[in-house]
Amino acid sequence: MRSVSSARERVGLCAECVHGRRIVSAKGSEFWRCAKSETDPRFPKYPRLPVLACDGYEKTVRQPLSPGGGED
Repeated sequence: MRSVSSARERVGLCAECVHGRRIVSAKGSEFWRCAKSETDPRFPKYPRLPVLACDGYEKTVRQPLSPGGGED
């Protein structure tokens, strides 16, 4: 699995956006889809990468792991 910082360099904002969806084809090609495009036609379904600026960008909030790394 690739690191978030590596994906951010190749993909741009989509790698950390709540609307970004990583799609991998059966042949192993990687694409990024913008879920925001489903409700707003201003956003392309498959944006040209890397995305360096986007009005729809919303940073993903990752939940911290609980102490011990498992579920309580």
